[in-house]
Amino acid sequence: MAKYKVEWSTEARTDLYDILDFYISRNRNTLYSKKLNAKINKSIKLLARNPLIGVPTDYESVSALITGDYQIIYEIFDQLILIVMLWDCRRNPEDKRIGKRI
Repeated sequence: MAKYKVEWSTEARTDLYDILDFYISRNRNTLYSKKLNAKINKSIKLLARNPLIGVPTDYESVSALITGDYQIIYEIFDQLILIVMLWDCRRNPEDKRIGKRI
């Protein structure tokens, strides 16, 4: 299977930065955030080669790839994967604008 191009929505990129910043502030160093960022990027590289590995959602072209405590919510287009949201599964869904974004 051909490798898909991956793009991030502005909101998904903000989700990632917010998560990484949270751990930098909490831990007072960048070690865990760097490891988490590498893990998420590794999952996205796998996704680029295998876009159907995610769990289907109620929306036809939207899937979720679970990596650790996070879901990478993405939409598949012709040869493009758009990362729509990065969701911490430990959070209350009411805390996020999830209904407005997907």
